[in-house]
Amino acid sequence: MDSLVIEYKDPLFGIIAIFILIFSISFLTYSFSMYKEKKARKDYRKLLRRFEIGKLKENDYVHLYKTYNLPFDSILLLASTFLHNGNYTKAINVYLTLLEHITEKVKREELLELLGMTYFKGGFLQRSRDIFLKILKFSPRNIKVLKYLLIIHEKLYEYDKSYEIILCLEELGQDVKKDKIFTKSLIILNDSISSFEKKTNDLYKIFQNHKSIERLFVQFLIQYNKKNLWNKIEKFDFLKYIDLMWYLDFNDIDFDQVLKNNFLTHLYNAKGYINNLNSSDDFTFNILILLNKQEKDNNTNLDFEFICKTCKHIHPIFAQRCPNCHSILSFDIQYTLAKDLKQRNQSLQ
Repeated sequence: MDSLVIEYKDPLFGIIAIFILIFSISFLTYSFSMYKEKKARKDYRKLLRRFEIGKLKENDYVHLYKTYNLPFDSILLLASTFLHNGNYTKAINVYLTLLEHITEKVKREELLELLGMTYFKGGFLQRSRDIFLKILKFSPRNIKVLKYLLIIHEKLYEYDKSYEIILCLEELGQDVKKDKIFTKSLIILNDSISSFEKKTNDLYKIFQNHKSIERLFVQFLIQYNKKNLWNKIEKFDFLKYIDLMWYLDFNDIDFDQVLKNNFLTHLYNAKGYINNLNSSDDFTFNILILLNKQEKDNNTNLDFEFICKTCKHIHPIFAQRCPNCHSILSFDIQYTLAKDLKQRNQSLQ
């Protein structure tokens, strides 16, 4: 009995027992961590597979962020795929879900910006405006938000509010000269009290100093004051808005004034409205003039496309602001020969 007690109290036996205990605990801990990691990888791969086929749900983004510590920027990059695919509703739901779990001020502001821009791109202008106004309450010097809010008010025909934002941006050191002139012109054009004559005079004063609104001014004259257009024919560069002049109704044209303008003379010879030229220095006009002389019912027409000078995107329809980069009055016009619309429709039948 004494020998057993002595053997038990042997220091070597104690060390071995402690070593076995530590090894057992380490092994169990390691095995459990490996199991958790394996399970996490399995879940993660499952989520990725769901993402690849476009089935990732809103809560999955929160799960990726909180459980797998996926960086916030990576989460936003994943969510942005919905925007690229035009699925604005899905993107909005993701941002709204993330907002419920994100508490950091900087990240919340970034999420709100993305939410506001997504509402904007999806055409939910009122909701977008509400989000941006909310951001400005705690970040009043946010230039990006102010610029979006400017465009939203413009799209909602709230030009006075647009002008107020322009003044704010001006105080923040932004170059808003073109915005200021453009918005002043829109305020004049949409004044329900002023007469057409007063609007003409007010716009002409702006036009004399700022040629950037020339198309805006000419478009107004074509609609409401054609007499003034033809009386001021020498003031305008009609090449800049050739599409407006090309589609002008025959009965709205003062041909006595047209003959005083070299460009319009060539244009309306190409159109077939007049016939006093045998050729033109403009290649496209020249072909149309020759076709008009050879064919009684010439079905060739002009086709127009509009190229933004800022972002170089091409658009089939003119817009005061580029739909891509939101630059003001930045379109250049290119024109090419095309089949007449009636003939194109017949060829498709």
